[in-house]
Formats: sequence, C-alpha cells, structure tokens
Amino acid sequence: MKVVLAGVDDEWFERELRSRTQDIKRGKPSSPCDMVFLRVNAPKDLAKIRTVKSWIEKSGAVWVVRQKGRGAPISDTDLIQAGLDAGLVDNKIASFSETEGAMRLVFRLRDR
Repeated sequence: MKVVLAGVDDEWFERELRSRTQDIKRGKPSSPCDMVFLRVNAPKDLAKIRTVKSWIEKSGAVWVVRQKGRGAPISDTDLIQAGLDAGLVDNKIASFSETEGAMRLVFRLRDR
C-alpha cells in the first residue's frame, strides 16, 4: 500500500503505519497512491481536499484528520460538505487520537 502524509507528522502514527507498509511519502506523490492522510486545522484548509483528491487511485481514500470535540474549528458537516464539493463522499469516521478525529473520503462508486 502506498501512503502519503500531508501535514500528519505524528511519530507514533508513522511508526504504526510502517508496521503495515514501508511505502510512505510526505507531500505530493510522483504517482497515484492508495491513501492520503491530510491534517486540517481551520476551515480554509478544507480546500486542500480537492488537491489531494488528485493524488489517490480511484479506489483510494483521503483520511482527513482534524480536532474533535466541542468548539472544534471544523465540524463533521463542514468536512462532509467539503468532500462533496471536491467530488468525494464520506464513508467512515474514526478516532485518530484523544484530541483528533478522522473522516475517510472516497470516490463515489459511479466515479471509480
């Protein structure tokens, strides 16, 4: 599996990934990848989803990591709408850490 980290620089997470694949890059990949982990911190960062969408295979996914909880600058509905605006749909939500959550965005089946 080819994975790209875009703003996700947590050492513990990279160690965990390396137990599953050694093909981990940072920044724009030279060829399509299977998964991108994108960290967003503010609503303006949601525009990056459109960019990283072009980095994944049609069967790939973009995991968007952001602060969770009351008062977080980006809500689930903000993220879902940003995904739709970029041509992706959400299909999974997970806890990334104690303070961050992640949402998986993928191409619709008809667009694969």
